[in-house]
Amino acid sequence: MDIFTLQIVRAILLGFISMVFAFFISPYLLGFLKKYQFGTKNTKDDAAPIFSKLHKDDDGTPRMAGILIWGVPVFLACLFWILSKLTNLDVFHLLNFISRQETLLIIGVIVLAGLIGIIDDFMSIFKIGGKKGLNMFKRLLMCAVLGLVCALWFYFKLDWTVTFVPFKGLVDLGLWFIPFFVFIFVASTFSLNETDGIDGLSSGVSLIALSVFIIISIVQGRFELTALLMVIGGALVPYLWYNMPTAKWFMGDTGSMMLGALFGVLAMYTNTALLLPLILCVPFMESLSVIIQLTSKKLRHKKIFLSTPIHHHFEAIGWSESLVTMRFWLIQAVGAGFGLILYFLSGLLILF
Repeated sequence: MDIFTLQIVRAILLGFISMVFAFFISPYLLGFLKKYQFGTKNTKDDAAPIFSKLHKDDDGTPRMAGILIWGVPVFLACLFWILSKLTNLDVFHLLNFISRQETLLIIGVIVLAGLIGIIDDFMSIFKIGGKKGLNMFKRLLMCAVLGLVCALWFYFKLDWTVTFVPFKGLVDLGLWFIPFFVFIFVASTFSLNETDGIDGLSSGVSLIALSVFIIISIVQGRFELTALLMVIGGALVPYLWYNMPTAKWFMGDTGSMMLGALFGVLAMYTNTALLLPLILCVPFMESLSVIIQLTSKKLRHKKIFLSTPIHHHFEAIGWSESLVTMRFWLIQAVGAGFGLILYFLSGLLILF
C-alpha cells in the first residue's frame, strides 16, 4: 500500500472511530443535559415576536450538545497521543494525529472557542448577567481576541503573510495580514452562529463545508489535518442524528462558535479565505441577511425580511423547518461545490 492510500485509509478509520465513540456517548450526554436542565428556556422575546411564535415548542430542549462535536476529537487526540508515547505499538503511532505543524493550533482554537461558547450558553440558560447571556458585542470581542492571537501566531511564529487570490496566486499582505485574518475569523464565527437556528441546519451545512476542506487538505498533502477534520466530521454525524427534526438537542454557542472559529482558521491555513463566501455560502447568506435587516431598520425604519436570520423569514412565510433545512442544504452543497471547482480551476489556470 502506497503512502497516499495509507493516509486516506487512516483518516477514514479515525473518522469511523470518532463516529462510533460519539454515537456511544450521545445518549449519556443527552441524559446528562436533560437531568441538569441545560435546556432552552423562555424563548418568548418581545423584540422578536415572530421568532418566539415559531419556536415556542423549543422550550426545554437541551442545549450545549456542541460539546460532543469538539469534545470527542479533543479526547481522541489526547488519547492516541498518550498511547503513542506510552507504548511501542505501531497502531497508536498511526492513529496519533497531533502535529505541531498541522493540527496543534487548530485543536487549541476549537477548545478555546468551544469554552467561550460554553460560558455564553451557561449564562443564557441560567440567566446570569441578563436574559440572553453574553451580548453580541461581547461575543464578537472575545472572538476577535482569539482571532488576533491566531493571527499573531501565523505572522510571528510561522512567518505567514500571504493569502491566495483566485486566478492570481499568492499575494503578500505584509502587516495587513493580521487585520485580514481577524476579519475572516470573526466573520466566519458570526456567520455560523447565525446559522444555528433550526433543526439540522447548521450541522448539515457544516458537514458539507467540512467535506470541502477535507478534499483541499488531501490535495495540499496535509494528512494530519485531514485526519483531524475526519474526526470532527465523525463526531458531527451523531450530533446531526439527534438534531434532525424534531431535534432532541441543540449545539448551542459551544458548537456554533467552535465550528465558525474552525472554518475561519482553516480558510487562512489552506489559503482559501477569499473562497469562504462560497464554501460557507449559507452562513454567509444568513449573516448578510442580518446586516441588511439591521441597516434597513436603522436607516429606513423598515424591515426587509419578516425575521432574520433569513431561515426564520422562510419559516414565517409558511415553509416548514424540514423544508428550510433541506433546501438550505442543497444551496450549501451547490455553493461549496462551486467553491471547490473555483479552487482547482484557479490553480490550474495559474500553472498554465
